[in-house]
Amino acid sequence: MWQSAIQSRLEALRGPALSPLVGRDEEIDLLLRRWAHASAGNEQVVLVSGEPGIGKSRLVAALAERLHTEPHILLRHCCSPHHQDSALHPFIAQLERAAGFAHDDTPAQKLDKLTTQIAPRAHDRDEVTLIVDLLSLPSGAAELGLTPQRKREKLLSALLHQLDALARQQPVLMVVEDVHWIDPSSRELLDLIIERAANLPVLLILTFRPEFQAPWNGLPQVTALIL
Repeated sequence: MWQSAIQSRLEALRGPALSPLVGRDEEIDLLLRRWAHASAGNEQVVLVSGEPGIGKSRLVAALAERLHTEPHILLRHCCSPHHQDSALHPFIAQLERAAGFAHDDTPAQKLDKLTTQIAPRAHDRDEVTLIVDLLSLPSGAAELGLTPQRKREKLLSALLHQLDALARQQPVLMVVEDVHWIDPSSRELLDLIIERAANLPVLLILTFRPEFQAPWNGLPQVTALIL
């Protein structure tokens, strides 16, 4: 299994040793059924909602534990109350961790690590340039001559192509935590993922508090799980 180096908020708070999960057998069984369906090439989306501290992240961690021996790719993204105005922050953070950025890396070292990570999955060199630019590294994106709107469209497509390529290697478990704090650009990207990954082996789990009004309820591939 390939796993991004990102730690979830739960892991960061409690460390790697998690307490046993009690009384959530039905919820775990539901997630495992959705995983089996997704693994067969039918994207599934599970909306996990509940009050703070009720165990949303712990439930996701338990699913990841169950899947540990299965071939799959785990992508974890964390929204933050401090980055609600930072475009694509959860996806930037995931890319940085997946590329293995170190605190003392130079821009050139970061560029090399990121390019090594994303270039094999990009459709063309322009996509690499746009993702590099997203991470505020020297990119030459200005030379592409794109309008801001076209640049945005191509960047979102580039990020979709990264997911598409990963899913064609192995089934993907993609987790986005604390969606009630999501920035508008990340929400737009989630809309595109849910719309365009219908025939990919992807299980997308979104966790959020009850005050968030999820716009994806009612879609055939979406299941709501209220804790």
